[in-house]
Amino acid sequence: MKISRRLFLGGTAAALTAPWVNRGFAADDITIASIYDLSGGLEIYGQPIDACLDLAVSELNEAGGLLGRQIKVQKYDPQSNIQLYTQFATEAATSLQAATVFGGITSASREAIRPILGRYQTLYFYSPLYEGGVCDRNTFLTGSTPSQTIGQLMPFAVKNFGKKVYVLAADYNYGQISAKWVRDFTAQAGGEVIAAEFFPLDVTDFSAAIQKIQREKPDVIYTLLVGGNHMSFFRQWAAAGMAGQIPIVSTSFGGGNEHIVLTPAESDGVMAAFGYFQEIKSPANEAFVKRYHQKFGDKAPYVTEHASATYNAVHHWANGVRKANSLDRMAVIEAIESGSTVDGPGGSSTIDPKTHHCATDVHIGRVKDHSFEILESFANQPPADTAAICDLVANPNDNQQYVIQ
Repeated sequence: MKISRRLFLGGTAAALTAPWVNRGFAADDITIASIYDLSGGLEIYGQPIDACLDLAVSELNEAGGLLGRQIKVQKYDPQSNIQLYTQFATEAATSLQAATVFGGITSASREAIRPILGRYQTLYFYSPLYEGGVCDRNTFLTGSTPSQTIGQLMPFAVKNFGKKVYVLAADYNYGQISAKWVRDFTAQAGGEVIAAEFFPLDVTDFSAAIQKIQREKPDVIYTLLVGGNHMSFFRQWAAAGMAGQIPIVSTSFGGGNEHIVLTPAESDGVMAAFGYFQEIKSPANEAFVKRYHQKFGDKAPYVTEHASATYNAVHHWANGVRKANSLDRMAVIEAIESGSTVDGPGGSSTIDPKTHHCATDVHIGRVKDHSFEILESFANQPPADTAAICDLVANPNDNQQYVIQ
């Protein structure tokens, strides 16, 4: 496995005025910011994330807040627009002077705002699962990475379905880099990626790809599609009479509630690996889901890994503030690095001080009737892919994303 460095370059973002309104914030409130897509095409990801952030903040406030103060969230909706992400990150760091920022869904949005928040020394939490490799002391990343999910899913797929793997992926850094990890973990499991195709997020016609898959006859399909890509592919796959004909595995399917929107005929049998499924049977998760629905109602969005990891991220930040007894950025960073564990809904989440990623439980689930059946679980999986290349203890000024070649 060869790793290279992709240095982080970015121009200074213009300090634009963001259309937000600060409603009812008291002078002594602790203000934090969230920047998540609540409209614009990626809202299916952003809405459960937003809800779980609200739940975590409300729990903290009901317990007395932090440092004897209440926490208020200034929300920004970038509407799936990268320019708005950069605008709002600048606003949160400068005019708002947020104690911390939780934000970004796609890796592209993360890499748009991460340098801005670093430049203005505003602590940043990125919670969605992603392709791995970010090494930045100002950033904590609480979602799962390839070694934790792909590293478990590919041995499972090769063992149960066969060695020939066909990859479909979104054509941006998440899909491109994750596909390389699929290739790597497939080879380690004794299999082979026989083809990989990449699709822009606005592609809706998968007829040519389906014909290629039918010709190649893979043993298993690995999908790293995102959002609307998934909806179009699975509907056309079923319409071609292929549903259930070739096993399909994924580390993105379900992250946008695709299994709920699609019909059982279109999605039953798809297998996914995540750090969290709402269906996990444990006292902690069942209590969490109950609190979630008590707050937001029975029609609240399905809780995805992105959302549960955001809930964990808020509590990791709170752990740091309590331990530091301060909102000072470096004091909070050092406090989190010295040991932060959250007993989250999906299991234990522990910050690794070397990488600022989390050791987390991982689960493999299979879709059945709009829900996931848990097939296997793996406790306390370390972020090994990033730990092999990032050491913020030894190199605290490292600030880049390492990628597999």
